[in-house]
Amino acid sequence: MSEPENDPLFDEKRQVQEPTGSRIPMRYLIPNVITVLAICAGLTGIRLAFENRFELAVSMVLLAAFLDGIDGRIARMMKGSTKFGAQMDSLADIVNFGVAPALVLYAYMLDQARSFGWIAALLYCIACCLRLARFNVMLDVVGKPAWQNNFFTGVPAPAGAMLVMLPVYLGFLGLAPTRPLAFAAAAYTVGVAVLMISRLPVFSGKAAGTRLRSDWVMPSFLFIVVYVAFLMSYTWETLTLTTIAFFLTFPFSARAWKRHEAADAAVANALATSTDESSSSVR
Repeated sequence: MSEPENDPLFDEKRQVQEPTGSRIPMRYLIPNVITVLAICAGLTGIRLAFENRFELAVSMVLLAAFLDGIDGRIARMMKGSTKFGAQMDSLADIVNFGVAPALVLYAYMLDQARSFGWIAALLYCIACCLRLARFNVMLDVVGKPAWQNNFFTGVPAPAGAMLVMLPVYLGFLGLAPTRPLAFAAAAYTVGVAVLMISRLPVFSGKAAGTRLRSDWVMPSFLFIVVYVAFLMSYTWETLTLTTIAFFLTFPFSARAWKRHEAADAAVANALATSTDESSSSVR
């Protein structure tokens, strides 16, 4: 969420000046209610996992990720962004994208790997916290090239939650959670944690912009309808293929990043050369 100059939800000066019981517009409250519902969904997913109701647990974690992903957008659409909401959203990300997926995966499979499985779950949670902290700090960075806004540095937390639960998807498709598979899943979990805190450039999707070409409207509608239909009918197959497809984008995003860097370096070299030539002509 963006941070306006005055926060109507938590402004100490305003609370002192205005009488108790002053009214706050609903547009400031609705995004935060969605954030709270996302936290409730994530925590409920943890409870369901410990009750061995794993399909519902994963569904609740995915619902938490969905709600956590739309609260900021709804706040911007309603012009209800606040500093309080931004901080709350960031803290909710730790629960929904870090703690909940790790504990669901641990209850489903990693517990068979004993201490190694627990260490893997801990590393993933810590990596998620570090990833979110770095993301918040990088929001204040000024002077970076505009093209860098089209990339994330490292796998973002929502995508990390989707990736780390791949062993659960495969388990629902019939792959029995055996002890050797639990050790493999633990190693995979550590690998996802490393990707989250790495410097790997990942497409952010912002390159598509906020407007869509008219000739892409109908195909986009059709793709969304077909994807949702498959997601509802073949949930775990669709999530597995989505996870694999996301992994396959990494080489393309890294290549695009290097191409932009090379273009910037070429421009910088050209400017340096022209500056040197100008200095030589003056002499």
